[in-house]
Amino acid sequence: MVPNRRLGLSHPCCNSLLFLLLLPSSVSVREPPHQSHAILPSLIPHATHPLSRSSFSAKAQLDLTTHCNESCYHKGEDTDKEHLTEQLAFETLYADGSRTLTTIDLDENDNAVDAEPHFRWPKVAPSRHKRLRRQIYGSDGRFNIRGDHFLLDYPFSTAVRISTGCTGVLVSQQHVLTAAHCVHDGKDYVKGARKLRVGFLLPPFVNNTKPGQAPVKKPLVRWVRVKRTRVPKGWIQGPQEVSMDFDYALLELRWPHRHPFMRLAVAPTSDHLAGKRIHFSGFDSDRHGELVYRFCPVEDESNDLIYQHCDARPGASGSGVYGRVWDNALERWERKVIGIFSGHQWLEINGENRDYNVAVRFTPLKFAQICYWVHGNKVDCSQN
Repeated sequence: MVPNRRLGLSHPCCNSLLFLLLLPSSVSVREPPHQSHAILPSLIPHATHPLSRSSFSAKAQLDLTTHCNESCYHKGEDTDKEHLTEQLAFETLYADGSRTLTTIDLDENDNAVDAEPHFRWPKVAPSRHKRLRRQIYGSDGRFNIRGDHFLLDYPFSTAVRISTGCTGVLVSQQHVLTAAHCVHDGKDYVKGARKLRVGFLLPPFVNNTKPGQAPVKKPLVRWVRVKRTRVPKGWIQGPQEVSMDFDYALLELRWPHRHPFMRLAVAPTSDHLAGKRIHFSGFDSDRHGELVYRFCPVEDESNDLIYQHCDARPGASGSGVYGRVWDNALERWERKVIGIFSGHQWLEINGENRDYNVAVRFTPLKFAQICYWVHGNKVDCSQN
């Protein structure tokens, strides 16, 4: 398949896709769902303990693949409050290499722990043939985003590069969400986390060329140092099958940025997403220097993961997965980050295997944790 020439989107169906992409978020593509207000929990810091300095000995793993069966799934479903508070404790890595561990409590007045939704097992159809591990399903459905009118406009402008080789999403004027495995392998921080940076795309410039040659546009990236990194304890030193549920990290920049950012939301069920679709943009490793956008329907969902077949390659890990969510306050559909793209998972159910690309799903508890990381209090944390 030959991509279109240097248009904003490189794909044969650009015209129809452009209409969908640029459709104002206030346009209702279907009737708004009847939604009750989510019960949002409150995280209360209990104690902060100093830790030894990281040795930064881990190697960045851009292609995360896990396996899960029924036992793995029900570990998350049966988690009690004490275990939850242990998983929602978090490490903080500072720019000077020092670390702390913060333990947390959940507000006793909140019933959100019991309000955590439970989902059925993902539907698994028998495989017609054996599949090799992959992250592309059928024909490649990704789109290269090119041109100032698209690359630097919302929502594409919320995607940023992470210096360890991953992608991140802007969620405040000073915070970036990414995948935990981009900075920590579960046992130690990766080598590149010692001087972690976030890259912002800038307008391309015309490179110096010889007479008679066509000018070549190259994207510029402005790198900003990270002041503080936070990783949930559920990711650290846990079995990979379980800790994939906590594959997210928050980076605090040294200086605020001036780019638009995307707001967070508790992930609704797919029935409450416009078109039952998710979207994300990332810096896939097989398209060097390009921002790549994709969208696809949600295949199914568990308590902590979104199962889908959005085409992706290493480098896209950490991308902000968003959907059009009904905003009760604004009374319109709004793009909101509801998860983080993690990687690939094999599911084994009743003897049948099925492979998915997966995203970590923002439950009310995860939303409360991330919101606390951003704001430092519960007053500024709300679903809308």
